[in-house]
Amino acid sequence: MTQYKTQYKKPGWFVKNVGNGLIMFLTSLGLSVRGSRVLYVRGRKSGQWRRNPVNLLTWQDGRYLVAPRGETEWVRNLRAAGGGELGLGSKRTPFAARELTDAEKPDLLRAYLKLWSMETGYFFDRVKHDAPDADIARIAPQHPVFGISGA
Repeated sequence: MTQYKTQYKKPGWFVKNVGNGLIMFLTSLGLSVRGSRVLYVRGRKSGQWRRNPVNLLTWQDGRYLVAPRGETEWVRNLRAAGGGELGLGSKRTPFAARELTDAEKPDLLRAYLKLWSMETGYFFDRVKHDAPDADIARIAPQHPVFGISGA
């Protein structure tokens, strides 16, 4: 079972006020930016739909959501809801989610970092995809990863 280490790295002003909005806008038009999707998940307290931009990782035979910033609200909501919807353009596809254990994460984190370390590397303590196994294992507990099915 994954032990939750409460860590959250807030996005900077540019990401919060410009970057995320731009990615959400492009994705809502149906333009995926290197795997971007809009994650729709019900709030664990309010029950209202919440949305966030995410990078959908397709690796081997699976699809995954990695939380580069750690224990975000969308992570907590997805844990509680057990699933949500991924949007691209006007299409929203429901999915079920399973959180991976820390032992299951290293290869997925390497694949994620290979694709997105330029934009998210800061959140991984500057660990790169070709880092030693010990470094990947060290950061694994700080980054929730969900396997998704149905999307």
